[in-house]
Amino acid sequence: MSVNAESQAPQQPVKKRGKRKGALLLLTLLFIVIAVGYGIYWFLVLRHFEETDDAYVAGNQVQIMAQVSGSVTKVWADNTDYVKQGDVLVTLDATDAQQAFEKAQTALASSVRQTRQQMINSKQLQASVELQRTALAQAQSDLNRRIPLGNANLIGREELQHARDAVASAQAQLDVAIQQYNANQAMILDTRLEEQPAVKQAAAELRNAWLALQRTKIVSPITGYVSRRAVQPGAQISQTTPLMAVVPASGLWVDANFKETQLAHMRIGQTATVVSDLYGDDVKYTGKVVGLDMGTGSAFSLLPAQNATGNWIKVVQRLPVRIELDAKQLGEHPLRIGLSTLVTVDTTHRDGQVLANQVRATPAYESNARELDLTPVNALIDDIVKANAG
Repeated sequence: MSVNAESQAPQQPVKKRGKRKGALLLLTLLFIVIAVGYGIYWFLVLRHFEETDDAYVAGNQVQIMAQVSGSVTKVWADNTDYVKQGDVLVTLDATDAQQAFEKAQTALASSVRQTRQQMINSKQLQASVELQRTALAQAQSDLNRRIPLGNANLIGREELQHARDAVASAQAQLDVAIQQYNANQAMILDTRLEEQPAVKQAAAELRNAWLALQRTKIVSPITGYVSRRAVQPGAQISQTTPLMAVVPASGLWVDANFKETQLAHMRIGQTATVVSDLYGDDVKYTGKVVGLDMGTGSAFSLLPAQNATGNWIKVVQRLPVRIELDAKQLGEHPLRIGLSTLVTVDTTHRDGQVLANQVRATPAYESNARELDLTPVNALIDDIVKANAG
């Protein structure tokens, strides 16, 4: 038994070494296969994707400011409140604006009456010209009758001279009447009362006063959420005082700051995948590259770096790339400005433009919430003109 045990003992380590060698060989082959597979996958797929986590949600921040100065009486919205386009955000004291509006109405009525008086004076002055023409003709006739009598010494030279002086005086009075008529005509010409400059100026001032009165109610130009409210009731504000901001929940985009070494194959129109830290991998937004900025962050900084001075160390720069998000996905999973995201751009298709070469045919953004319809004040102006035209 001891002889058999001694003969079998050296065989066990040999078998173990053989198994270990086979396992290592198999494991090595497996790693090689995985490496080759990953290399093929990288060459065919991964090398066409550029990724960065230096990306943040951006959007419009509409700064609300007053169009007229005044004292705040009411604040209708606070931070995080939802407001619609045209909703009143702040109300100003309208007392001064109301007084100015009434004063402008009175000024228009007075202007209409004065202009109407000038138009009537024109007819009066025209009649005066005709009267002076008649007086001149009469004086000339009297002189013509006296000239033969004076030549025949039937009347005195003094009477003949008086006749000549009467003609000269009538001519001068006619000239004065004509000049007065022309001066009045230069003011009114043949323009209708409503089109007279003085009346139009007073009407414009009335419109301005009406607009100032309407603008004591500060409305939201867009639909969104109130942020950074700074206005307080009782505050005296001007047209340059920031009151609050309104941030729309729609139309957001992502500014992805890619390294300059990642931009060689990036084109406008390429698809992108956006994952936000807010929702994680549960929500993946489908995006699209809509433009590459014209400068890096350091180039547009308040104090740009001056690399021509002192020692220089090369730093890889980053360029903002704008990623447009799908509006439907954004509506289902709202984002907020400033949130962090992970952006991956598929650069497989490279037939797009590096820089945009199309000019916008429509406005990028627009709002008509603060446009006022002048129909009511125009109707008021027409009523005042008619009431004072006589």
